[in-house]
Amino acid sequence: MLKNYLLSFFLVTIVSCKKAAAPPPQKINTFYKEVITADDRKTITPEEAKTYHVDDVYEYKYRTGNSGHYEYNYDVKGINSVGDSVFGNINVSGKYGAGILINDSIADLEINTEWISFGKLKATDKKGNEYQLIVK
Repeated sequence: MLKNYLLSFFLVTIVSCKKAAAPPPQKINTFYKEVITADDRKTITPEEAKTYHVDDVYEYKYRTGNSGHYEYNYDVKGINSVGDSVFGNINVSGKYGAGILINDSIADLEINTEWISFGKLKATDKKGNEYQLIVK
């Protein structure tokens, strides 16, 4: 008889236990953007200002962020597909970046950039024109 009560008690206990739901994944608040835009180079946010760093030994003008998530600012120069000289300023995070190019004959161009080798970048404007750039 006691055996039946214990058995029914354990069955009720086991059946009434609910599986604990896993907590939702924690969202990490960060000031790093997934995609860099040309406007990023215009201002430094208060969060970025906390990690603002200038080092004359390296080619970048300044860097913001923390280890593994740096965003670098560079002055660049290069040529367009016709051979005209261009120069500008970009922000880069990882392999990709964005910024502006300045040419004597046209208005400022917004560009997206990609590293192709050390100190060399390939840039494309909104019209699909390509530019070969190097870090100054």
